[in-house]
Amino acid sequence: MSEKRLTQKLRSELKVKGHSSRTVSVDHLCDLREGIEGNKIRSLLDEQIFNEYLKSLTFKPNDALLNTQSMIVIAAAQPQIRLVFTHRGEPHQVIIPPTYNSDIDKSVLGTLSSILGTEGYHVAKAALPLKLLAVRSGLGKYGRNNICYVPGMGSFNRLMAFYTDLPCSEEIWTEPQIMERCMSCEACIHGCPAGAIKADRFLVHAERCITFHNERINEFPEWIDPSWHNCLVGCLFCQKVCPENRTFLNRIEDGDTFSEEETALIMNATQPDHVPARTAEKLKRIDMLEYCDILGRNLRVLLNNV
Repeated sequence: MSEKRLTQKLRSELKVKGHSSRTVSVDHLCDLREGIEGNKIRSLLDEQIFNEYLKSLTFKPNDALLNTQSMIVIAAAQPQIRLVFTHRGEPHQVIIPPTYNSDIDKSVLGTLSSILGTEGYHVAKAALPLKLLAVRSGLGKYGRNNICYVPGMGSFNRLMAFYTDLPCSEEIWTEPQIMERCMSCEACIHGCPAGAIKADRFLVHAERCITFHNERINEFPEWIDPSWHNCLVGCLFCQKVCPENRTFLNRIEDGDTFSEEETALIMNATQPDHVPARTAEKLKRIDMLEYCDILGRNLRVLLNNV
């Protein structure tokens, strides 16, 4: 099968599964590096943000994959997950935003390996700046909140990237673009209580972002009002008020219910190896077992607010 037809087949198979994809040449790795490191040099990125989120990015092909030719970036639609925690005899609904469940990554990798493998090609996971890659490849566009919006998914999607030795037969590679609607809309600016999004610059002040702070082990800064917390991890303020997400807000799946005892274990930040098997399985289903260090703190704040 020709490289072009194989690329088309891959994109078609992914679309059937509800995923969107783009393939670009590996030669663009230097553009991705400049896009991230250039912002740091120009002092647009907070040093702490760079060290904790971006320093782990690798702008070179996976050593296990010889003769890397291209990068495949994929967006998978994800719903919000609604959990129920029982506290003081009462059930309380708590939301996990889209993007956190990584189980889809394994499924997509399996699909890629199956299709490409039949033609003698290989694939490997890539640690790249996903939003930047998605936007420059034409898969999506930035919102004013710096989140990537993909047609048919809004911002409720999980991005992933892979290297492959399949040559890139055709591609789109553009400068980063912001959605046209954003030029006349300030909904996310006014919707962020922490003031992370400003009208006078494109990059958000990530050091003010609630998501940044509730994904860290450290205690919350004093300037964060407890009432601002709205999810078990992450934040949905700017995404919920965004007009582009209007048709996706009701994409919510019900997850597990946690008993009073289980809720107490989580609130006490019990480590994974001390969590009962049944509770651990519930946390694994929502890909939250590794977050035990922060779930207790976040859940305490949420339940204290009700």
